[in-house]
Amino acid sequence: MNTELMSNPTPIWQEEQQGAVATGVYITIHGHFYQPPRENPYLNVIERQPSAYPFHDWNERILYECYRPNVFARILNQRGEVVSVVNNFEYLSFNVGATLMSWLAKHDPEVYQGIIDADRKSAARLNGHGNAIAQVYNHIILPLANERDKYTQIRWGKADFRTHFGRDPEGMWLAETAVDYATLEALANEGIKFTILAPSQAEQCRPMPTADNPHPDWLGVGGGQIDPTRPYRCFLANGKHIDIFFYDGPISKGMGFDDVLASSQHLADRLGQAVRGDRPSQLICVATDGETFGHHKAGTEKCLAYAFSQEFAHRHWQVTNVAHYLSICPPTWEVILKPVTAWSCMHGVDRWQDDCGCGGGGNWTQKWRRPLRDSLNWLRDRLAAIYEDYGRKFFHDPWLARDEYIQVMGDRYAIADRSPETTVHFLYRHQAHALDDMEQVDALRLLEMQRQALLMFTSCGWFFDELSRPEGVQILRYAARAVELAGEIAGVQLEPEFRQRLQAAPSNVEHFGHGGRVYDELVVSSRITFERVAAHYAITSLFTNYSAEDRVYCYEAKQLDYHKQQMGNQVLAIGHLQLVSEITRESKEFIFAVLHLGGWDFHCCIQPFIGRLAYAQVKETLFKSMREASVATTMFEMMRVFGDRVFSLETLFAEERQWIIQQIADKSKTTLDQLYRQAYRDNYSILRAFHREELPVPQELQVAADIALSYRCLRLLDELDSSSDPEEMDRILAELDSTATEAESMHASLNLPGAKHLLEALILRSLDALLFGKTSATVGEDQRRIEGMIDVGDRLNVGLSLDRAQELYFRCFHEVILPQCMETESGLVCPWNQDQMPLLLALGQRLAVDVNTFL
Repeated sequence: MNTELMSNPTPIWQEEQQGAVATGVYITIHGHFYQPPRENPYLNVIERQPSAYPFHDWNERILYECYRPNVFARILNQRGEVVSVVNNFEYLSFNVGATLMSWLAKHDPEVYQGIIDADRKSAARLNGHGNAIAQVYNHIILPLANERDKYTQIRWGKADFRTHFGRDPEGMWLAETAVDYATLEALANEGIKFTILAPSQAEQCRPMPTADNPHPDWLGVGGGQIDPTRPYRCFLANGKHIDIFFYDGPISKGMGFDDVLASSQHLADRLGQAVRGDRPSQLICVATDGETFGHHKAGTEKCLAYAFSQEFAHRHWQVTNVAHYLSICPPTWEVILKPVTAWSCMHGVDRWQDDCGCGGGGNWTQKWRRPLRDSLNWLRDRLAAIYEDYGRKFFHDPWLARDEYIQVMGDRYAIADRSPETTVHFLYRHQAHALDDMEQVDALRLLEMQRQALLMFTSCGWFFDELSRPEGVQILRYAARAVELAGEIAGVQLEPEFRQRLQAAPSNVEHFGHGGRVYDELVVSSRITFERVAAHYAITSLFTNYSAEDRVYCYEAKQLDYHKQQMGNQVLAIGHLQLVSEITRESKEFIFAVLHLGGWDFHCCIQPFIGRLAYAQVKETLFKSMREASVATTMFEMMRVFGDRVFSLETLFAEERQWIIQQIADKSKTTLDQLYRQAYRDNYSILRAFHREELPVPQELQVAADIALSYRCLRLLDELDSSSDPEEMDRILAELDSTATEAESMHASLNLPGAKHLLEALILRSLDALLFGKTSATVGEDQRRIEGMIDVGDRLNVGLSLDRAQELYFRCFHEVILPQCMETESGLVCPWNQDQMPLLLALGQRLAVDVNTFL
């Protein structure tokens, strides 16, 4: 085993110094990390996606299959123990989509910070050239965008990058590498130095003219034959230039679709086949979707980690990024590109506008693509006219305001702090005159309308074979929100014509027939109004203790008054609520009454607030009828006051609706659990006899055992989670262990929802307390207790993942414990004595961390 690798996973290749000239072989592996925006445009959250089960949504699933594993990539020994943990982003060239990066910032700050740190460390290693490059903001196909949208996408991408990485980007990834010369000119005008393209996008190249060779011949490379081992300069009509790197096509394809990533040696061997012996220096550059590393190909982040830290160094290759290589090896060749191309369509960019066959399956066509593109282009132009017309009333320069709107696009994408103060300061800088409250709302509506108009061109909507897929529906939801905002601002009705235009987009699904019906059934039905948010608040208030000022998705909810009364199983709540949109700052006040009749029956009414006296009268009338125990009278009075529009459980947003259904079901389940536990106790000896005699157990008795033992395990796990007394925790662990033994003897199928995450969190918390001296127990007691939790998790078959515990132990062991135990000049004494160290090492073994050298 290589003990040097354990203590220092940093690769050992020679680092370039300032002013160095490229010599030898350089390797760049670029990962394009991107997920389409999936947020509900009204709520600014991703709703549950059942297809991503057992995770909440696809972002979360890919986080645990790809993004986190690449920040904490393991190198294992032959026993499967962790020898080293490598942050692959420190050695990958990469871009992370703006919407994905900000999602990571919210949902896994540790992974987010790991990516930021990786860029900072790579910049320190490579003379200030970090691994990260920017991306056009929400992945639209720039050659199909108008000039104004091109520039906003680039400027938003740059601003997003600066917010995360604290520096200006040198390069920018183009969505689908879709490019034309107008796009390159926009990049160059915005200070972007380079981009990365597919070799099939080049048409001709030649050495740059020199005094010795003033007119070198152009070489035709239209069949993907361009040499990808050098950078190229592309000269533009505006007198500027941009540098281009072409990735190695065959190797990149092999990474995504073949076995190139089967092992680090196989990867290096394949890269080695591209090395040319006639060059003093060369760059082997490959590129693929970043999700390849772990999501599409499970475990391949380990292949990268070992290649970066060992395999490439052994071959004397230097890992770099394209910005650094450009600094030490400027282009000596120039290139002419094909007019309009992309890496995932052999027909230019027709995949995003025509029935070109790319992405099709079976007998399905993509005839819907052109009508969809035309419909959205029509809508874009109508929205732009509205924006410009009304924007002049509010802004000095409406389009500059749009470009800088990203500064306040806070909570949706975590770009900045979307606080009222931030918004006010933004409006102050751009306002044409002092805006009153209503004008501020309309100004923000205009900007939000334009944001939705850009989001509706996200490339994923055209990528696959059917308009009614989630990706197509998502971009139509953005379009619908933009249409709605246009109506609120200008009073125009764009929706009828937009829907009519969508009817020209044929769906492959017989039920829908055309895009108009897709729009009606899957888009319009998902609209959310202030009134619906108020109804949501009212119903959930029966199960949630809202504070006076709270948050409901992207709305500030101020509870101005609230009273609740219960009579038997019936509950009546009446309240006065103010809702403020965090996006447009629009504000509305409502009064509500919600009657829960028990079970699934909710009767909720909403009305705009019309005065304190009227509200007081409503309260008095409804509570009086409730005290008289007359449900009929209460419902009659509610309809008399509020009208016949009633909201029910179906009004709730999906997450809370499912949660409340679970809460209601749990009440019934508690009674059933008691019955099953009693049945299990009464028939325990009979069950034992059936199992002892190896006879088929009656289903009714086996179900009773399954439910009773599952209930006992869940109760004990809850007790373990809430206990801080070491002796009590030991007692609970012992009881869980005996329950597991009983379940095994009864052949019980345990259903333990939440047990996996609970035990993982407990193990991590206990390990942190042990390693950092936050516990009063002895090392032996803590070590035994942690291993007991792992044993219980294994015996209960909850599928424990010890990844985070491994990472914590590995980092602490090498960065804290070992340095503390080494002799120092200051004569510090190791806080871990000879009796404790074996226990710590044994715990490392149990966590599958390689500590054998120190045993």
